[in-house]
Formats: sequence, structure tokens, C-alpha cells
Amino acid sequence: MHVLAVRRMRVWALAWAFALTGATALMPVGDAQAQGRTLPDFTDLVDQVGPSVVNIRTLERVAARPGPGGGSGSEEEMLEFFRRFGIPLPNGPRQGPRPQAPDGGGAQQPRGVGSGFILTADGLIMTNAHVVEGAEEVLVTLTDKREFKAKLIGADKRTDVAVVKIEATGLPAVKLGDVGRLRVGEWVMAIGSPFGLENTVTAGIVSAKQRDTGDYLPFIQTDVAINPGNSGGPLINMRGEVVGINSQIYSRSGGFMGISFAIPIDEATRVGEQLRVSGRVSRGRIGVQIEQVTKDVAESIGLGKQQGALVRGVETGSPAEKAGIEAGDIITRFDGKVIERFGDLPRLVGNTKPGTKSAVTVFRRGSTRELSVLIAEIEPDKPVAAAPKEEKPRASAAGQVLGLVVSELSDAQKKELKIKGGVKVDAATEGAAQAGLREGDVIVAVANTEIGGMKDFEAVVGKVDRSKPVNVLFRRGEWAQYALIRPTR
Repeated sequence: MHVLAVRRMRVWALAWAFALTGATALMPVGDAQAQGRTLPDFTDLVDQVGPSVVNIRTLERVAARPGPGGGSGSEEEMLEFFRRFGIPLPNGPRQGPRPQAPDGGGAQQPRGVGSGFILTADGLIMTNAHVVEGAEEVLVTLTDKREFKAKLIGADKRTDVAVVKIEATGLPAVKLGDVGRLRVGEWVMAIGSPFGLENTVTAGIVSAKQRDTGDYLPFIQTDVAINPGNSGGPLINMRGEVVGINSQIYSRSGGFMGISFAIPIDEATRVGEQLRVSGRVSRGRIGVQIEQVTKDVAESIGLGKQQGALVRGVETGSPAEKAGIEAGDIITRFDGKVIERFGDLPRLVGNTKPGTKSAVTVFRRGSTRELSVLIAEIEPDKPVAAAPKEEKPRASAAGQVLGLVVSELSDAQKKELKIKGGVKVDAATEGAAQAGLREGDVIVAVANTEIGGMKDFEAVVGKVDRSKPVNVLFRRGEWAQYALIRPTR
């Protein structure tokens, strides 16, 4: 009885200790220490990088308006968020008219607020292009409360990167990190001025890399809290290195929802260097319009893996046209680099110096071809020409199995479209209509077979397997794309 009583007392004592201290009372010391080591401490990072982060305020000159009263600077700071992310402006008119200059010529008033970070000790600062866009004056405030008027060195809207300069020396510059070493799940920190609150620190993890949300940038996605005013501030790894520029968020409500995007610092540095040297960014172009290759299209044309960029159109006189690239081609490699997603192509071409000769691999109607293209410098997009005015040729019902009524193209139409052959769609019903074809489209290939005219079309369509979808390559004006048509049985 005595031994049993002692055992009961031990059990009772353990239960009582567990109730008082919780489960951690029974956790081995080694496990507790290991758990403590995994929790990040950002205090040293804040001390290290904090002095390199600046607050950026912009002013704009507004037209004079009659009447007393003034606008609110804090209101403009809040609206920086809405301007950047395309969110409808809050309902209701502004409270009072804008301030009027004594001479009636307009006055400067706060336009927006953002963040930035010091690149060099002599005053070069990097931020977002949208932070300084349209500003009459840019003011930079350091952590020691010194304020400078900044000069805009250059801004690039396509990547949303800008560089400004202040006249100062001995400034604490940031260290730049290697984005290639950045891992999904890694802790990161942001410092900025959300809503004008200077030197605010938030933290989270890297949620994804290579996130496609823009033509020229594979963004870093994080769950770090980013709000209006954080734009242009640094994303920092646990080594105290800048790995990105906080630029965008995803939101349905207008507030932070756990998804934010940063420009990779290697991309930003490349752009920033060009801005420092020439004040602008020079990018390569080949003159093609592209879209994604879908899984169904890849399988139906024999490409196999879903990859590459489908060429929808080729600009007249462009490097692509001179190199022999055609609408309907799928570009699978550029300079030896595989095009996994169609968004990879603009980045690779854009990063290539104009005047360079580059190798391009295209997949065309079941076979691969190697072409060489001379890279030109990017220019404003040319308007797409309207579809040519077409004559009224005699129609044929040979394509009814695909839901198509087609007719022969005239020589004038072929010359206008710069194609060797094809047939014109006079009507699209059933499977063709469901696949998106319509009157006026020009079919240039069926089931990976080039169509020269009506005779070719009838021969190819007559051999199609009606139990399987048929891939059709067609032109619409200057655009080309694939469609999968399910034949009628």
C-alpha cells in the first residue's frame, strides 16, 4: 500500500505541474532550444539597414482655383495607393478646393509618399518609378531627419524602377544580395513609410519566386505587410542584404491581404545602372506578338511539353520577319535558353543588347527550325492594321465536317496578308464557332499541314479523324493563333 501511495503521489505531482505550466513543462531542453533558434530576430537587421532607408515625398504644381480652403496632404498620401494599384478612388468629392498661389499661377502641394534606399555613399537612391512619376519636386528625408531636394536621374515605367540623387556624402549604403540564393519559405523583412509613418518594419516569408505579373519582371512574392508608402522600400534577407524593391500588392479590398510583390534586386540593378549612365533603358526587340501555348495545343501539334511562346503576329519589316519567323510558330529557345513560359521571351529579348545576333529555335508544323535574328532596339508598339477589305469569292461547303464554309483567297488578299496560301472563312458554325473562329478569318494550316488553297483544304479535312479534335492555325488580320475544332460525326 505504501508503494502504491507513492506512485499515485508522483502521478498527481506530474499532473499538477502540467496543469500549472502547460505542455512545455515536459518538453526536453534540447527541443526547446532548437525551437528558439528557428525564431528570427530582426533587431540587429533593423539597426544595420534602417539608416539606409529613406522617406520620399513628392510635390506637384496644381492649377489655381478660386475660393478659400486647402487640400489635405495626408489625403494625397493615401491616394498614392489607389493610383498605383488601379483601385477606384474613394467616393465623394475632395474636401475643399486646392490651395491657390498668391500670383494665381498655381501652387505646389503634396502629391504622394513613398520609400527608397541608399545605393551609394554620395547620394544615389533607388525607388519605384511610380513614386516619383509626375512629381514637380522630390524630397528625401533621412533617418537623422535631414531633408534634401532630390534630382531625378531616370525612371523606367516598364520595370517600375527609378534612381534619384541627393547632394550628400558619407551616407550609409545598403548591401545588395544574390536573388539566386533566395529560397521560398525564407524569412525576409521590409522597411518603409506606410501611410507616411517613417521607418516602419514588417516581416514575413518568401511565398514564391518568378511570379509572372509583368512583361519584363519575374516578381518575388511574399506575405510581408506592404501598404501605401512602402512602395520603393527594400526587401531584406536575414543577412541584411537587399534582395528586392517592394512594389505591388494584390488586394480586393484596398488593403493588405497577405500577398505582396517585390522587384528582384538583380533586375533592378541592371535597370538602375542604365539609368545612371544614360538616364534611360535600352531594350532589345524582335517584333513579334505572342501568347501562351496551352496544353491542348501543345499536344495536338506534336510539341509534347507545354512550353514556348506562340507567335500570333509578326511586325512588317521587323527583325523577326527578316529572320523568317512566321505567325503560328512556337519559339521554344532564345540564345540557347529554354522558353518555359511565354513571359520568358520578352525578358530574354529585352535584356539583349540591340545589335546582337541571337539564335532562335522555332517549332513549325511538326518540325524544329534554327533561325538567326538581329536584335533591334525597342520602340513604341505599332498599331495593328485592320483586316483587309475582301472581295466576294465563290463559297465552298467542303469544310462542313468542321463547321466551316470556306473559299479561295485572291492574290491581292494573299499579298495584303503576306502569306503564301490559305482559305478564307465565310461562315463558322458548330465546332468551328465554339472554337472561336468567325467570318473573315484565314486558315493557313490544318492538322499540322500547310494549306495552299481549297484543294489542299478539302484533301486534309477529308482525312481527319472525326473522333479527335483537329488543330487549326488561322490568321485574324495580322494575328495568328491555334484553335481546336471537334468535328461533327
